[in-house]
Amino acid sequence: MTENAPTAEWEDHDHERLVHTHRHFHVTHNHNEMTGGFEHLSSAHEHEHDHAPLHHAHVPHRDFEHEHAGEAHVHDHDQPTAPGERR
Repeated sequence: MTENAPTAEWEDHDHERLVHTHRHFHVTHNHNEMTGGFEHLSSAHEHEHDHAPLHHAHVPHRDFEHEHAGEAHVHDHDQPTAPGERR
C-alpha cells in the first residue's frame, strides 16, 4: 500500500467483522526520562483475535492479507475474540 498518498487516491470501502489468527504486532510509546522524548517499544505474538466491522478510506489494498499482517493491532487481550466469521 502506498504511504502518504493524496486523499484523491483514497477509496471508501468496508471491512466485514473478522475473526482470525496470525502473528501481529503491538507498538507502545515509552517515555525516555533522559531525553524527554518517546521510544517505540514493539512486540509480536500470535493468537486468535477479532476485528469489528469498519468503514474507512485509504489507498486501495493490493494484498489485504499481506498488508494486514504487517499492521500494528489493538484488541482486548482479556477477550480477544467473540463468535464470528473466520478467515
